Amino acid sequence: MGSHPETTKRALMNTHPDNHRFPDVPACMAGPSEPAGPSNPSGVPDGGRDTEILIEDEVREPRMFRVLLHNDDYTTMEFVVSILVEVFRRTPDEATRIMLAVHEKGVGECGVYTAEVAETKVALVHARARREGYPLRCTLEEV
Repeated sequence: MGSHPETTKRALMNTHPDNHRFPDVPACMAGPSEPAGPSNPSGVPDGGRDTEILIEDEVREPRMFRVLLHNDDYTTMEFVVSILVEVFRRTPDEATRIMLAVHEKGVGECGVYTAEVAETKVALVHARARREGYPLRCTLEEV
């Protein structure tokens, strides 16, 4: 046999100092009030004026990753060029230069990207290479 819910709600509202401004808000949910007076004629917190809030956030540059292609004895030079053009958006001349670096030095840099972009590009290269039957390796390293 508890009290009626409407009675409890009414009792809470009647005991709250702001029940004239927020008649449907229980006392436990209403915010603080400031009394009306000469320094605050509206009775609204801060007199109804906009306040400037300064928020200091530390802004950091995102971590960057270098995406690398590694040489192997099976992947064709043409396939490497097509990967560089289609996945990394290199011009045919840039793609050829990077492919030759992979062939001659064993590794070539495809580009530098944020972590998510670099990971996505590595996954795309691996998926396409596997689909075409090549063992092409692509890795990333933090700059």
